[in-house]
Amino acid sequence: MSYYTSISGLKNAQADLGVIAHNIANTETTGFKKSNASFADIVAKSAMSDPRKTQGIGATMEAITQNFTVGSVEQTGSALDIAINGDGFFATKAAKDGSMSYTRNGAMMLDSNGHIQDGSDNRLQVFAVNAEGAVTNPAPVDALVPPANGAGAELAGLTIAEDGLMTATYADGTTTAVGRVALASFASNTGLQQVGSSNWEATGLSGQAVYGEAGSGRYGSLLSGALERSNVDIAEELVGLISAQRNFQANAKAIDTATRITETIINLRS
Repeated sequence: MSYYTSISGLKNAQADLGVIAHNIANTETTGFKKSNASFADIVAKSAMSDPRKTQGIGATMEAITQNFTVGSVEQTGSALDIAINGDGFFATKAAKDGSMSYTRNGAMMLDSNGHIQDGSDNRLQVFAVNAEGAVTNPAPVDALVPPANGAGAELAGLTIAEDGLMTATYADGTTTAVGRVALASFASNTGLQQVGSSNWEATGLSGQAVYGEAGSGRYGSLLSGALERSNVDIAEELVGLISAQRNFQANAKAIDTATRITETIINLRS
């Protein structure tokens, strides 16, 4: 029995090492959120078992939980780099199949058609606005910046305010309100499913996305010309790495001890 108990400890220590290694590998990944592994003990007993003599039989992985604390903000100077000063997420829609994903990575760019997207053809979602910048429809749509205004003047620049209002400036000096960045929130952020590239998808555990404007409620305001860095604390991860390594070694030693005891018993019988 001690073999199987220690093997479960080895597997858990290995999983913990994998989670920590993943965190360390993404120290410089924009918008990345670190994860923590949690474990639970395993106990086998029947209804007639004496609770004073119940023996545990190891441990199991209970969950790998993401930590959504806000990372440090780095100034970049690019108008289409956006950081969220709060708990919201940027919403993006895949041009290929229309699937929705959510991210804290605000590194956006303009494509040849004027869509604001993340470089993987996932288009940023905004609320449609009128000429005064007031939202006219609560349903998010693709962010589209006209390459020229009605007079034929070419796009000269784009600004994004703290409240998410996107304003395009044209060569003739006129400005046009393009839209207001739509931010998403969830009942449980830890229920979101990681899909890579600092993107998440909604699940039954997270609940469906609830959209709102920047600067209201828990969504947070926007910082243009800045990006949110990973929230990984490298010193904390290195300490955890040492702890997981010691845990692995201790379980391996327990297996070695059990082997020696078994050998001793066999030698006594012979």
